[in-house]
Amino acid sequence: MDLRDDQPMQHEFRNRTYVLADVDPLDVDGVRTIEVGVGIWLVAFIALLPFYGRLEDSGRGWWLWTCMAGFGLGLFGLEYCRRRRKTRAALREAAEADGFSKDPDQPSG
Repeated sequence: MDLRDDQPMQHEFRNRTYVLADVDPLDVDGVRTIEVGVGIWLVAFIALLPFYGRLEDSGRGWWLWTCMAGFGLGLFGLEYCRRRRKTRAALREAAEADGFSKDPDQPSG
């Protein structure tokens, strides 16, 4: 049984026709995206650290602590995405063992 979702490959809007590319998403579980974001927050914190005195004097000391909060919250998000990736892999393996669809997001019939 073929369970493909046949979406239109082109859209017509006014006098133009737009063709859609059949491209799979690059980062399905979001781990790499979160890792990059956490790294950017950390680099920003380290870059602002030498200027802490100037930032405090100008009333912008919150910039430094915003970077630290972004880094800390990003670590929580990273752990969440890693657990989600692990759970999805376990579901995929269980589905393969039972002979169902390989993709847990695809309905099996």
